[in-house]
Amino acid sequence: DLSLPNGTPADTSSPASSSSLLNRLQLDDDLDGEMRDLFVTVDDPKKHVCTMETYITYRVTTKTTRAEFDLPEYSMRRRYQDFDWLRNKLEESQPTHLIPDLNAYKKQGMALLTKMGESVKYVTGSYKLRSRPLEFAAMGEYLDTFSLKLGTIDRIAQRIIKEEVEYLVELREYGPVYSTWSALETEVSEPLEGVSACIGNCCTALEELSEDMTEDFLPNVLKKRDQVQAEYEAKLEAVAFKREDRPKMPTEVEKCQDRVECFNADLKADMDRWQNNKRQDFRQLLMGMADKNIQYYEKC
Repeated sequence: DLSLPNGTPADTSSPASSSSLLNRLQLDDDLDGEMRDLFVTVDDPKKHVCTMETYITYRVTTKTTRAEFDLPEYSMRRRYQDFDWLRNKLEESQPTHLIPDLNAYKKQGMALLTKMGESVKYVTGSYKLRSRPLEFAAMGEYLDTFSLKLGTIDRIAQRIIKEEVEYLVELREYGPVYSTWSALETEVSEPLEGVSACIGNCCTALEELSEDMTEDFLPNVLKKRDQVQAEYEAKLEAVAFKREDRPKMPTEVEKCQDRVECFNADLKADMDRWQNNKRQDFRQLLMGMADKNIQYYEKC
């Protein structure tokens, strides 16, 4: 029997519920994204009321074609704290790799662009290194340019959202007006009620139009890498000024240098993977926005 870390039995049933999908994580070892053989879906939140506490669990479904798995599909339920525990463990064991924030798996809407821009701008402002390697300096410059472009898109998106919100407020005011009017004008009450219902449908469709995609987290690892190099440079300075500790300090410097090289190698691999996936991610983002607009105008 499967159980959660706190001893709570895990429900391994797999009810069909695609409408309540919260998120879908595609874990892929292939950089080109052509051979996808492991899929993890997190969905179907359920509220549990016990004597001592009330909590929510999520269904985690894993589908795979990998030979090392006993079954092609697994399903179990996990609490939010289990995801938080897993993320902390991954950060401890894989400090040089990209571990996304849990908030990244919530529906972001157009705020995705704002958060991406803010995270990118935060990267190069945290640490001013004396000699960041040229390739990583170029990476930082690329992220700065990327941030500026995201900022332009974000300003346009925020303007559109502002206009949609204002339009939604007006629609919500018009709906009750037509309902009240239909009660006073009995001869034309039916078409007036129809107009009121139509406005209500437009309100619902407009609210749904604002819900979208996911978020990017690569810049956080660039910040981590800069932290390690800053520590490395601090050790180098300590070697120059602490003559009495010469037998010990070179060892510390070598350890820091090894850590920097490890970060460099892993960050290069993660950056390549991010670049390969970026175009597809943005295509899905923009196609999803276009599809939602099509659905909105079909409903209205």
